[in-house]
Amino acid sequence: MNNTATPDSQALHSDRTAAHPISALFLQRWSPRSFDPISMPESDLLTILEAARWAPSAFNIQPWRFIYTLRGKANWKDWLELLDPFNASWASNAAALVFLVSDTLTSAYKGNSAKPSRTHSFDAGAAWAHLALQATASGYQAHAMAGIHFEAVQQQLAVPDHYRVEIAAAIGRQAPPSRLPQALREREFPSSRLPLQQIAFRDVFAASANALESADGGSEQ
Repeated sequence: MNNTATPDSQALHSDRTAAHPISALFLQRWSPRSFDPISMPESDLLTILEAARWAPSAFNIQPWRFIYTLRGKANWKDWLELLDPFNASWASNAAALVFLVSDTLTSAYKGNSAKPSRTHSFDAGAAWAHLALQATASGYQAHAMAGIHFEAVQQQLAVPDHYRVEIAAAIGRQAPPSRLPQALREREFPSSRLPLQQIAFRDVFAASANALESADGGSEQ
């Protein structure tokens, strides 16, 4: 079975086509807001987090930590209140909520004391990418959110002070756009990306006015 996307295949939207051969999974992954309000087995979520566990990190420090809950649990409503009202309005239909935090300190090692990490957020981003791709491969979708109450997350979820709250993620089975309010329904489609030549430069950085413009007007999908 060929699971590679080519320039003429695997387009999910008129502008969502690979310019070079890549795995179709990268085009199938996007960030919908319309979720089917059904539960997911915890084993499915653990599979998704297992993929995130295998992300690369500087010196293999693995600074990421995931705190999660599942739809139907007693704390579900409390967790929704950790999101801003806009995100809570659609994430309430997800099957799981996950908060991603990262350790801002490198561990003490061979007599050296812990010191600030330069790469903790970068490494956590790699873990998020693994999570999102595995969610898609497992028949789900994941949508990351920065619209959260960071201090409340830190306190309510007992996150140590030297950990940075990075993002929240809603995970669930994708539902038809018709389930969303009209304003969101119009935005419920996979977005495009900047052309490769605007973000990848041979030899030296090549500034471009076009590179400063989002390919889709600022969508995070």
